[in-house]
Amino acid sequence: MSPILPQTLDASACWQGLKARDARFDGCFFVGVTSTGIYCRPICPARTPRRENCRFFASAAAAERQGFRPCLRCRPELAPGHGSVDATARLARAAAEAIEEGALDRGGLPALARRLGVTDRHLRRVFDAQFGVSPIGWAQTHRLLLAKRLLTDTALPVTEVAMAAGFGSLRRFNDAFARRYRRAPGALRREAAGVARPADAGRGLPFRLAYRPPLDWPALAGFLARRAIDGVESVVLPGGREVPAGPVYRRVLRLPVPGRPDRLGWIEVAGPRAAGAGRAMLSLRVDPALVGAVPAVLARVRRALDLGCRPDAVAAALGPLAAGHEGLRLPGAFDGFEIAVRAVLGQQVTVRQAHRLAGRVAAAFGDPVATPFEGLHHAFPGAAAVAGLEPSALAALGIVRTRAACIVALARRIAAGELPLEPGADPAATIARLRAIPGVGDWTAQYLAMRALAWPDAFPAADVGVRKALGDATARQAEALSQPWRPWRAYAMIHLWRSLAPPACPEVP
Repeated sequence: MSPILPQTLDASACWQGLKARDARFDGCFFVGVTSTGIYCRPICPARTPRRENCRFFASAAAAERQGFRPCLRCRPELAPGHGSVDATARLARAAAEAIEEGALDRGGLPALARRLGVTDRHLRRVFDAQFGVSPIGWAQTHRLLLAKRLLTDTALPVTEVAMAAGFGSLRRFNDAFARRYRRAPGALRREAAGVARPADAGRGLPFRLAYRPPLDWPALAGFLARRAIDGVESVVLPGGREVPAGPVYRRVLRLPVPGRPDRLGWIEVAGPRAAGAGRAMLSLRVDPALVGAVPAVLARVRRALDLGCRPDAVAAALGPLAAGHEGLRLPGAFDGFEIAVRAVLGQQVTVRQAHRLAGRVAAAFGDPVATPFEGLHHAFPGAAAVAGLEPSALAALGIVRTRAACIVALARRIAAGELPLEPGADPAATIARLRAIPGVGDWTAQYLAMRALAWPDAFPAADVGVRKALGDATARQAEALSQPWRPWRAYAMIHLWRSLAPPACPEVP
């Protein structure tokens, strides 16, 4: 039995997935139990309800619209998201991610629709078809579930929980919470304390991020480690008191806030501590300085670590190429401009040289940030800061002048809103705009589509490593050989890179 997508929700398949507690279905649907008024994830450890009492929903918001309340045991707010390929599903997913980052608070639905290149009427229609709820309803449920999460997992005062979840006032929060969940926020915190609340670790805000197993966390952390920008990010390998088991990823984040100074702070991500469907979680700690931007932080971490991936669907398409390595993910980007600079700097130099140069850019034009971690001290500059520079300012850092000019050109287009490098942007149009910039070839454009746009079918056929892994194929031959892997060719590229053991594998940005 294969996992389903929300737009093809089938009650019989949902029932079978629920009975099996199949982790592949986690986040693909939710089940409301009419006898209790509670809705759950399909992996909930509670006793399986009677079939006639089950109602299946494509999203948590759709379940709540029908009056169901979230389960305190399986915690629907922790369910992984969706990895979409179909154009309509991608549009709905991109809108959902933008809403979760607070897009409706900055211009409403018309502004979000313009950003995604569609009319607000079309966006509402697509969104409702995909998730069974309106964008406004999705936003309200997301705020309430985030507040529930903060009440359960942190010791933040209720007023700060309300603000962090996106409510304009404590009164609005209390009213919405009591109306939807039939209890006060403080009452839920007391109830949850004995069920799911973890011990307070005393450093940063703790969160757990769910994914569909398998996930090869060491491989994902290793990918990020080889490309870590000096001063901005790092991966600490296991060993010693600080990191006893499994790699830990740390970085400084810059979160733009329209009309205000950017929010700056650190995050720390650790791998799963145990196996099992109910324990498929990464641990995230967030700088308290980012408490006002928690929705954006969570969305960016999920996106950058590809936690919405459906490994079974990818493995089925890739066949023998993925066999034995089904847990590999497609690393995304925390910031489109940052990854664009990193890709340009990586042209014709080693990986190590590229992230050293990127570290110089961060130190020279980024912002200093205090962190508890040795070696992390700067946020990478935003596009607006670099757009005001002349190429000579970057060339003075040791960057080849043509690449310095390319970086400034990218910054100016991104800052002007002419080149959105984020999920939801049209891949073909974005690749065309990128290739029109002097210094950006097809390889760089495809790489940015893969990582910044999270486009799963990106495939730079001319990549040296890809062609080598395919038996020294030409670019045209590599393109032809890649066709059976569609629409997951970006994942195929990750597997092809993996298949080349050093020193045979060329270094890639």
